[in-house]
Amino acid sequence: MAEILVLVDHADGVVRKPALELLTLARRIGEPSAVVLGAGAAAAGIAAKAAEYGAAKVYVAEGAEFTDQLVVPKVDALTQIAKAGDAAAVLVTSSGEGKEIAARVALRLGSGIITDAIDLEAGDGGPVATQSVFAASFQVKSKVTKGVPVITVKPNAVAPEAVAGAGAVENVAVEFTGNAAKVTSRTPRVSTGRPELTEAAIVVSGGRGVGEAAGFGVVEELADALGAAVGASRAAVDAGWYPHSNQVGQTGKQVSPQLYIAAGISGAIQHRAGMQTSKTIVAVNKDPEAPIFELVDYGVVGDLFAVLPQLTAEVKSRKG
Repeated sequence: MAEILVLVDHADGVVRKPALELLTLARRIGEPSAVVLGAGAAAAGIAAKAAEYGAAKVYVAEGAEFTDQLVVPKVDALTQIAKAGDAAAVLVTSSGEGKEIAARVALRLGSGIITDAIDLEAGDGGPVATQSVFAASFQVKSKVTKGVPVITVKPNAVAPEAVAGAGAVENVAVEFTGNAAKVTSRTPRVSTGRPELTEAAIVVSGGRGVGEAAGFGVVEELADALGAAVGASRAAVDAGWYPHSNQVGQTGKQVSPQLYIAAGISGAIQHRAGMQTSKTIVAVNKDPEAPIFELVDYGVVGDLFAVLPQLTAEVKSRKG
């Protein structure tokens, strides 16, 4: 079978969920091979996890460059592995960093690139990707026609499925090109205890309707009851009510959870572009004419400060 390279995202020695999704998708179009970069002592555990999700081979590369520099060392490694192994496709998580890596790899390989895919399937002449376009108003199928396809896939595109693979580890010595931007300092992000926004299975977002920063209290309480991430509309972020890192929308983060709850969000196209591929959408808004109701699966016309606390109480009572 054709070898499909999967760049494995990991943090603190743990494989991030989108990497397991990529391995699951890779099995549809060929034989997955995981690429683990700069994991150090955690590499063996990460390789074992990749094997649990179907990786027939695990390429492991080490070097201070992976932590001391930005994306270029990862591009060096992925490009060299793709060329040496005659890969049929390269899959990368569709994050800010992932898309930069993918674009640089495609350029070095002289290949085409597809970004923000939400599904993959085998096709004549290579993998076929499904994308949401025009602010998620339409879905299209795309295929790279030149070189090794490089594809970035949105988190939550598929549920990870464990299927044992051989997981044969191959250590790779990377020739680094140098001249990369260097990391001069790091400031750990303060943890909220909630899931990462782009990876969360459930997202609860607040918009202009929360009225003020304190209004996000009811949004956070519902999110915590559901084990969800908290999002915010651009209007709420621009007003200074919630951090920019939590913004969902065309100029913020794009999410595709199993459940998206929009509270006090009108549904402007800017916001819809960031969440319209969610599997189930629920909206709470006082305005029955709000555009958000055009795309929801369930809508509640009412005051979010009355509706959300009742929903939170119901969730907690059912959890016992």
